[in-house]
Amino acid sequence: MSESPILFDVTRLISRSWTRRLSTGIDRVCYAYLDHFRSRAQAVVQHKGMFRILTQRHSDTLFDMLRGADGPFRRRMAAFAPAALARGATRIDGHGATYVNVSHTDFDLDSHVMWGESCGFRSVYLIHDLIPITHAEHCRPHAVRRHRGRVTNALRHASGIIVNSSATADELTNFSSREKLTAPPLLVAPLAGASLSSYADTPAADEPYFVCVGTIEPRKNHLMLLELWRAMVARLGKDAPRLVIIGQWGSNSDAVRARLREGGGLAGRIQMVEGCDDVALGQWVAGARALLMPTLAEGFGLPMVEAMRLGTPVIASNLPCFREIGEGIPLLLDPLDPSAWEGAVLDFTGDHAERQRQLARLRTYRPATWDCHFSEVDRWLEALPQRRSHTPGITREQVGGLSPFVTASPIPMAGKHRA
Repeated sequence: MSESPILFDVTRLISRSWTRRLSTGIDRVCYAYLDHFRSRAQAVVQHKGMFRILTQRHSDTLFDMLRGADGPFRRRMAAFAPAALARGATRIDGHGATYVNVSHTDFDLDSHVMWGESCGFRSVYLIHDLIPITHAEHCRPHAVRRHRGRVTNALRHASGIIVNSSATADELTNFSSREKLTAPPLLVAPLAGASLSSYADTPAADEPYFVCVGTIEPRKNHLMLLELWRAMVARLGKDAPRLVIIGQWGSNSDAVRARLREGGGLAGRIQMVEGCDDVALGQWVAGARALLMPTLAEGFGLPMVEAMRLGTPVIASNLPCFREIGEGIPLLLDPLDPSAWEGAVLDFTGDHAERQRQLARLRTYRPATWDCHFSEVDRWLEALPQRRSHTPGITREQVGGLSPFVTASPIPMAGKHRA
């Protein structure tokens, strides 16, 4: 297989290291792509219409910094950036190269589109979800406008689009049809998530607990869990199981903060864990009676895959993506039916038959791997035409029904190989 050079956008990863925030699901995907492509990639940095393609030497140095400790990153970046940006190219003759952006970074901007057109490379974007479009009520208006711009620009200008699930592909198909947009080839490639198994050697908990993992924001439905726990504690007291909420505070999370401050007898029954690294996360998830995911909208759901990899049962919302990636293992419930969730939590506190069913199924569960993901991505990239072809909007045939992986028809491409 010939390998075309990759121009990999690291803007989001620079921001993450600079702010030292813990990695979100999108960040984890960015790191996986960095690790896979770095041997033949040059780094792209963009900021408010400024673009730099770093030299190979500077790219390799930056990749090492991004994979290093956060502590010295600001100091190292401040010393590194002036020369790296000064010697980087604003525009190149990109024929044979592929620009890859898997971070939702700034491809809604007109300046980004014009820059890509001026360079002449293929552009490939990974769209993680369409939530700000399909569930705008859970997002800020600014986030809705920007994400609509990302999806629209990707459909209009990308050489190809990668999505993480057939559920996301369906939403992209519907959006493309409604907007009467021409669409590029589409690849459905499930994600692997983090491997937390090496951190799971933890003693049994003194009392049963459940975990909820993810950014704290309205669509994750934490308020339903808090009300559910308030009701259980009022009725059962200390016999109610514990709830451990693991995540960073997101936008519009004031209602959750306020509810936690109110208490209402929840002290000792609900624990907030911020700044949780992968070692602690693996231990918390491995020891839980189940992972709870009552989210109202999702594009994939990495915590579900990571929990099942550890052998931890899952209770989640009955969403298309969870039906797809869960492979019939999780218990799926209506996220707006707290009574059903309470019954499931109480059942899973003990050794209910449903929990035992999941434990038995999880012994033979084989999650997607990054090797499998990138095998499909590499093959698909090899088949993409150099420049965007003008074809009708996405159809079910293009995304291959419910097949987990789809590749475009083989098209010869003269790519450049970098050792």
